[in-house]
Amino acid sequence: MKPISLTGIKPTGNPHIGNYFGMYKPAIALTEKYLGLYFVADLHALTTTPDRKELQHLIHEVAAGWLALGLDPDNSVFFRQSGIPEIPECAWMLACVTSKGLMNRAHAYKAAVDKNLEAERDPDDGINMGLYNYPVLMAADILLYGSDVVPVGLDQKQHIEIARDIAENFNRTYGKTLKLPEGLFAEDLQDVPGIDGRKMSKSYGNTIPIFADENTIRKQVMRIVTDSRTPEEPKNPDGDNLFQIFRLFATPERTEEVRQHYLAGGLGYGTLKQELSDTILAYFDDARQKFNDYMQDTTALDAILERGAEKARDIAIPVLKRMRKAVGIDR
Repeated sequence: MKPISLTGIKPTGNPHIGNYFGMYKPAIALTEKYLGLYFVADLHALTTTPDRKELQHLIHEVAAGWLALGLDPDNSVFFRQSGIPEIPECAWMLACVTSKGLMNRAHAYKAAVDKNLEAERDPDDGINMGLYNYPVLMAADILLYGSDVVPVGLDQKQHIEIARDIAENFNRTYGKTLKLPEGLFAEDLQDVPGIDGRKMSKSYGNTIPIFADENTIRKQVMRIVTDSRTPEEPKNPDGDNLFQIFRLFATPERTEEVRQHYLAGGLGYGTLKQELSDTILAYFDDARQKFNDYMQDTTALDAILERGAEKARDIAIPVLKRMRKAVGIDR
């Protein structure tokens, strides 16, 4: 069997072009070398999405997005996290060898505490145990399938480190049982800038959504922040977030042509924004149609995820059996 790569994504809504170039596209490409496991992290979403109907819609959106953007469920393992009943048991066994201090150092928890302190609230105000124990569940996601690699950005390196720490604790306590995963860090991938120049992120409200309607996409592109230079003035393409987004979609020849126009002058930002809008719409045209088709037939989506869960369980059950035997609760 091929080595296993594991990718999970929390259902948080319509993916944007930063998600595509930073995660979807490189993760899907891994199926050439690895047995790719891809899951919708719906259990993780319970920490922030208490509304049932909203969560169901978000789950279907992220599933439809993966398939529309090129994931082949016949050449991979694509499933819902909640479709694997072994996950909670695995997470509990891992929690029993995880120190509270390790959880205290987790980025998400520390960020929530810092936010409360800045607002002069109780440090743990609004923090539930789901958020606090988030890294243990994430470790279960990684370790239960014997994952060889987990592709993540450098800003998510801690997730892999915690999973490895927990696996080492388990192995030290019960004997070598769990495989230690390696992080696959895409150091050559730069963060895609948002329309305001910061990293593109839903939390900043600066995204260009892939599956939005044409008017929304054009409006977001026109909102890309640029300086006040006139079309005739030379510009620095390397320091311009409009150019940085444009080059993700343009051919190398067109990218170089536009770069020279920046340096020499003679190109207006408005003109380039119009071209970028047209290019983005054309680039994702087929994917947008597939996405809409999937969202019109969520029963078919659920069936694909259920078939994937069956394949994922075939991988997970032997690992859980080893864990149960190691701790002494096998039967």
